[in-house]
Amino acid sequence: MQDMEFGNQTLVIEFLLQGFTNVPEEKLALFLVFLAIYILTLVGNVGMILVIRFVPFLHTPMYFFLSSLSFIDTCYSSVIAPKMLVDFLVESPAISFSGCAAQLYFFVALGTTECFVLAAMAYDRYAAIYNPLLYSTIMSKRLCLQLVMLSFIGGFLHSSIYVTATFHLPFCKTNEISHFFCDLLPLLKLSCVSTKFIEILLFVFTGSISMGCLLIILVSYFCILSTILKISSGGGRQKALSTCASHITAVSLFYGTIAFMYLRPSTSYSVEQDKVVSLIYTNIIPMLNPLIYSVRNKEVKAALRKMLRNSFL
Repeated sequence: MQDMEFGNQTLVIEFLLQGFTNVPEEKLALFLVFLAIYILTLVGNVGMILVIRFVPFLHTPMYFFLSSLSFIDTCYSSVIAPKMLVDFLVESPAISFSGCAAQLYFFVALGTTECFVLAAMAYDRYAAIYNPLLYSTIMSKRLCLQLVMLSFIGGFLHSSIYVTATFHLPFCKTNEISHFFCDLLPLLKLSCVSTKFIEILLFVFTGSISMGCLLIILVSYFCILSTILKISSGGGRQKALSTCASHITAVSLFYGTIAFMYLRPSTSYSVEQDKVVSLIYTNIIPMLNPLIYSVRNKEVKAALRKMLRNSFL
């Protein structure tokens, strides 16, 4: 049963996800590709968490935030990927109303939490470079834990408002979502009432959080750059910049896709284009983050080599 009668309207109680294709051969090929991506995501992020947990010289604020980011990326990808993989193997992919609400809730909550954690990581780099002598005092264990906890609280509060407002709408046009998961914009197209309020809410809340976190990051890096320019030795400048390079790359990827998806005119909405962009921030970025932070980080590479040596001795 997919819908029920209510007055003169049909209210949706189950959604059908259109996904990418209905061709069996293409679905199988996509299943194998995204299964590999999901496995790499889990191995990379869980591996990063374990390395940071068991290597003592990585027990610093920067790596605490990095392990938190890896945990978020693991959960973030797991909200979307397992359901998407199952849908490649069934003829008519469906998701219940409550399942759709839960998927959107955790997707928004974890995405928002990642915004906050990336901002906290930028502040951490600012504290380390601007005032290295007081770094351990400023970025205490208590403060780091509070920043991560507040990031999660803020993310889940934002998502509660977001999802409650969305799922109070009546969905009565159709039960087919033109997407591979329950995202906001495809859901709004199913409503039989005006969605202007939700769109304004989306712009205000998501825009404020994204721009607020981005402002913190930009101000932090402006201060970092000003400090680096005052360093007399070229080696010192290079070392300071290298500690920020991975974070800048991760921020650019994350905010680039988020800005394209949600901070643009609704008239430019394209279903197929948005599916591709959605794949980037739900599947590709969580896979790339541990690679970005490990390949460009000498300490992480040294820790990985040490763990691998110990495991084979």
